[in-house]
Amino acid sequence: MNYSHAPSAAEPERIAHTVDARNIGTDDFAASERTLAKAFRRILPFIFICYVISYLDRTNVGFAALTMNKDLGLTAEQFGFGAGLFFVGYFLFEIPSNLIMQKVGARIWIARIMITWGVFSMATAFVVGPKSFAAARFLLGLAEAGFTPGIYLYFTHWFPGKWRAKVTAAFLVGIPVANMIGSPISGALLELGGLHGLRSWQWLLLIEGVPAVLLGIACLFVLADRPEKAKWLTDEEKSSLARRLAMEQRDIGAKHGTNLRDAMTNWRVFVLAFINFCGIVGSLGVGLWMPQIIKQFGVEHAVVGWLAAIPYAIGAVAMLWWARVANRASNRIPYVAGALVVAAVALGCSTLIDGPVLKLIALSITVSGILAFQATYWAIPSGFLTGRAAAGGLALIVSVGNLGGFVGPSMIGALKQFSGGFTAPLLAVSAVLLLGALTVAWLGDPGADAGEAPAAHKA
Repeated sequence: MNYSHAPSAAEPERIAHTVDARNIGTDDFAASERTLAKAFRRILPFIFICYVISYLDRTNVGFAALTMNKDLGLTAEQFGFGAGLFFVGYFLFEIPSNLIMQKVGARIWIARIMITWGVFSMATAFVVGPKSFAAARFLLGLAEAGFTPGIYLYFTHWFPGKWRAKVTAAFLVGIPVANMIGSPISGALLELGGLHGLRSWQWLLLIEGVPAVLLGIACLFVLADRPEKAKWLTDEEKSSLARRLAMEQRDIGAKHGTNLRDAMTNWRVFVLAFINFCGIVGSLGVGLWMPQIIKQFGVEHAVVGWLAAIPYAIGAVAMLWWARVANRASNRIPYVAGALVVAAVALGCSTLIDGPVLKLIALSITVSGILAFQATYWAIPSGFLTGRAAAGGLALIVSVGNLGGFVGPSMIGALKQFSGGFTAPLLAVSAVLLLGALTVAWLGDPGADAGEAPAAHKA
């Protein structure tokens, strides 16, 4: 949790080989392409690892709950509410965090975010009941706020439209990878049985919080705010890339504005935020409760970890394939909406299936659909957001969307406690995903013709 700034569908190739080459010259364009390939190899692996740890730290509480809830006396409703409070804190500080990063630079601000979230993630190991658990999750959300939209904003400082879809898709693979790696590790840590006076779930939270602190310190030495500040680029590489990025951002700004007010008064930004909200209701709702759903199969904690990794392993392949097909299409909107429809239908079907194998297959299709949505959705905002409009607009989309991370888990917890099972909660999440799909189809692609009303897109 999802992930930013690529032009819609077939636009990237056309822009790259016509507008870019015409405005900055063929030789300069070729030079910038080589520089971008170099930047991709240098920046993406580190950012990817940071995102894997980010997603792991926000969702590992789902595994901790397998033993933590009993130890702390948490009901299903209390766990869902407390786990979801992470996203309330995230929501409150998202936009201010992104605006601060725009001012002080990504290197310092992302380092601050990662170090503080690592500390609060480890502190969660020492909660003693529902209130302290809720407070710890809220503070963790405050600490991590701004990381995801900050990375999206950071990409706009380094990669033009042609590259941002590729970079974003590579970045978002961190979601399934975090679950593929983290689920077996979390399951194994729960088998420790406690050491040195601490319970197994406490060790899980402590151990998995340390990498965030270490990576935060590394940010200060690895990241460069912009190409002009990268010591590993030559002067020629810096200038060719800077000219290309400036040209693209000037064109977008001239058409759609660059000020924060331009984003905050654009109704399309709020519609996109609602769509993101629907997707995250599914992503975090299913993700945080997945271990407890699988535990009902009657397996040990370690086996839960391995089984929970399967949907995300399948989803990683599905999201990359879906994004590749969508990028080749003339209109990506059917792929964005279609992914949510697939997820909604599969999740609904999972409630009708009793066999563990078939239920796991349905959950795998659900996760694949949600991940495919995230891999294609984040290319949509690029057509009309740049400058401070991008900083504020992306933060708004992410922060409002992330409220789904509160609604999804807490709704599942409340409905589970009321109904006594997962059928009603998962059907409710399925309905939210379907609503998101319908909203995508209604909105269309704002970047294709931002001057038209939604009715024109429907027609």
